[in-house]
Amino acid sequence: MHESIDPMKRRILFAILVSVTIVAMTALMVATLSRGGYGLLDLVLTACFLVTLPWTAIGFWNAVIGLVIMRTSPDPVRAVCPAAAVTDDEMPIAGSTALLMCIRNEDAHAVCRNLDIMIGGLVERGVAQQFHAYILSDSSRGEVIDEEPRLIQGLSDRWRGIVPVTYRRRTENDGFKAGNIRDFCDRWGGDHDFALVLDADSLLDAGTILRLVRTMQRHPEIGILQSLIVGAPTVSPFARVFQFGMRLGMQSYTLGSAWWQGDCGPYWGHNALIRLRPFIEHCHLPKLPGGPPLGGWILSHDQVEAVLMRRAGFEVRVLPQEGGSWEENPPTLLEFIRRDLRWCQGNMQYWRLLSMPGLQFVSRVQLALAILMFLGSPAWLLLMALGMLRVGLAEDPMQLFDPDTGLALFVAIMVMIFAPKIATLVDVLIRTERAQAFGGRALVLIGFVGEVVFSALLAPIMALAHTRFLLGLPFGRAAVWSEQRRVSHRLSLAESTRRLWPQTLFGIVAIAWLNATAPAALVGFLPFLTGMVLAAGIASATSSARLGRLLADAGIWRIPEETNPSAEILAIDSPALHRAGSGTLPSRLLQESETGE
Repeated sequence: MHESIDPMKRRILFAILVSVTIVAMTALMVATLSRGGYGLLDLVLTACFLVTLPWTAIGFWNAVIGLVIMRTSPDPVRAVCPAAAVTDDEMPIAGSTALLMCIRNEDAHAVCRNLDIMIGGLVERGVAQQFHAYILSDSSRGEVIDEEPRLIQGLSDRWRGIVPVTYRRRTENDGFKAGNIRDFCDRWGGDHDFALVLDADSLLDAGTILRLVRTMQRHPEIGILQSLIVGAPTVSPFARVFQFGMRLGMQSYTLGSAWWQGDCGPYWGHNALIRLRPFIEHCHLPKLPGGPPLGGWILSHDQVEAVLMRRAGFEVRVLPQEGGSWEENPPTLLEFIRRDLRWCQGNMQYWRLLSMPGLQFVSRVQLALAILMFLGSPAWLLLMALGMLRVGLAEDPMQLFDPDTGLALFVAIMVMIFAPKIATLVDVLIRTERAQAFGGRALVLIGFVGEVVFSALLAPIMALAHTRFLLGLPFGRAAVWSEQRRVSHRLSLAESTRRLWPQTLFGIVAIAWLNATAPAALVGFLPFLTGMVLAAGIASATSSARLGRLLADAGIWRIPEETNPSAEILAIDSPALHRAGSGTLPSRLLQESETGE
């Protein structure tokens, strides 16, 4: 199935599967609402439901196709990305590659540590002479500006005569990260063939870097080659559960999406290799008319650069293989929301780019889906709110919905939402070696159940955060496009409440409304409302490094890097790493976290 169908037929088949699923789910929704007649309010509820469906259906079929490939193909990577699947490990590194570390008010110690690890790996492989490291700073805080040159000079002195290290700081961060990279292109882009784009928390092993470079050398038709990025070990409870869920869903989802996207793959803005000549010539981002938040510089630059590269005739591919490419996930719920709102604002700018001339049809679909990803939140929130209002005002709420079709609809949607994680879970449980990497089958199952519960609690919190932000965009509300807090830190309940009180208020009011008007229906909405009411408590509890260390000791939400850490992961000295086979943390790592817990 996966190797015999050409790319166009794959896309047509995928579109049919998704369309049929959307139609079927919509029909089931109409049948559920039609028990007491189908009126205007039912039509609005159906429309809201319809907005949420595309991503759900796409995720489901990505997972199904990905699982089929995982279970039937001897080489799943080759099945979806033939060019990147097989590379001669002895091929000489002929081109020059720039390592671009893009930073803004970051911890310079961590930045230099990660870059030092990567340079060291390349030196060990005997290929360091083909690389040049650039630290591209947009820092604005005085103490950071003072520290960066000193620490980076130390890194430069360490590798002097082996790998050049160039430091540059802009005084104005025009264009944000995309502008930072464009400035590099204007200054030094002509000196190199490729650029490995890195964020401040990026870490790649030398083998992955060289595989990306060799693949680009062998296949000049590829303009961007995106590695699969996984989370590094952490003691933050929020990051642990989040990256465990991502790790479960990532492989099946990415294999499935790569199967139909093919040469129009994703670019996530970091841990990816770009071919500089076409990037410089064709991927210059336009400045949108008007001012922020929807005009001016394009904030979510990565997907736009990907569609421009594809428009220029070069392929954008993802290498759907885990390992060797890491990042740090937000350590708290509040940092996660802050990052998501930046993406939300950036994706809303895509409205003005949908009509760009010359784009591939798949590229336009990707931009539209990026917009719809966030528009689904207010649609889902409105669906829930109108549903509760309708139930509360009805004389007999049980006559509003068909219980049989309603149950079938609920089960179908839940299966579709969690399909990527279920698909990878099946593969992990079948393969003993993979299961052991996650701590064994029992821990995998415990982690899966816990992550599903956590995701169910998190979803309404994020939906309301997105909705409030989207409602403010037309009135000039914008996300703060500043540095991320990457270090684990404790959130007090008071601080969490100050930020998440709208979620708590929504949940309390909704529960009080249903309890007073339709107590029997309350249980049906509790999965949605529980996360709202507990939002502040969830944020505070999942920021506790002490809890994170207990979870790490117990092996809950363990990832393979904790079971069998690579040299690069060992070098970052994460407190989440266990002594092999002991189940306890080394005494030198049992110190309190940066928060002093």
